[in-house]
Amino acid sequence: MNEERQILLEKDELNRTLARMAHELIEKATSPDALVLIGIRSRGVYLARRMAKKIQEFSNVTPPVASIDVTPYRDDRAAATDTSGFDIQLAVDDKTVALIDDVIFRGRTVRAALDAVGRLGEPKRILVAVLIDRGSRELPIRADIVGKNIDAGEDKRVNVMLEESDGVDQVTIDQWRSRRVV
Repeated sequence: MNEERQILLEKDELNRTLARMAHELIEKATSPDALVLIGIRSRGVYLARRMAKKIQEFSNVTPPVASIDVTPYRDDRAAATDTSGFDIQLAVDDKTVALIDDVIFRGRTVRAALDAVGRLGEPKRILVAVLIDRGSRELPIRADIVGKNIDAGEDKRVNVMLEESDGVDQVTIDQWRSRRVV
């Protein structure tokens, strides 16, 4: 089987993309002092930490970073009643919260993250920042800040690989492999 792999971003371009996204976060936030970054596990957490460093470089303000596991907030599960998915409790009232993720596809993960943030308090504004927007939404959700827009059909898989978890900074798109039961 001839697999086709396309490299979308490599280390330098990924770093430039994150720098641009950090600039956009600063511009869209009322003030960098009022910005809170929440990374969606797992790679969104690494991206949020990287963007926090970039924001600190550009504005001399280091926004707090938290992570969230949205599994308890998924719409195909029982309703969540607490904030146990967060690694720390954050003050989000009157803050600009930026939800950071690696890829947005159908919109369900972002919807779950919005639910979770709503349980923390009342942010002034919520922004969604994603490294890759691959299109094909099931829900009417869009990212406010996008690193790269692509048109990936249902038969494609976007792979975000980061140094922290995968030993390399690279984004690829591959043919989706269906799992056949034999």
